[in-house]
Amino acid sequence: MVIIYTAPSCASCRKAKAWFDDHKIDYVEKNFFQKSLTHQEIKAILRMTENGTSDIITTRSSSYRKLNVDLDSLPLKELLDLLVAHPGLLKKPIIMDEKHSLVGYSDDEIRRFLPRSIRRANLRQAELRANALPAS
Repeated sequence: MVIIYTAPSCASCRKAKAWFDDHKIDYVEKNFFQKSLTHQEIKAILRMTENGTSDIITTRSSSYRKLNVDLDSLPLKELLDLLVAHPGLLKKPIIMDEKHSLVGYSDDEIRRFLPRSIRRANLRQAELRANALPAS
């Protein structure tokens, strides 16, 4: 099951949800401003990242600048508490399933959430189109 962590008035979140709707892929939306993320959810998100906190925390946000904190020096529990208390620190959307994660919206990267059979069929169609092009 795909989970999309969203925030209100987030254009990228709306684009991600529309993409899943268009492709008829079920998802669960979790708006982290309406209901705070749990420590377990944040840990699960961090486990799916390649670069840890730098993948999910936006240092350009006003929340981050106001806090004036060195995230890399915080013990894990304090970091988790901080993210629960200040969800504006998180990049949006955060999209996850059992095997994949994506932070932000990207037309190309979101395709990893397509079922494998659809990805294979799309690849075959692209190969057929490429082979049908006249030689230059």
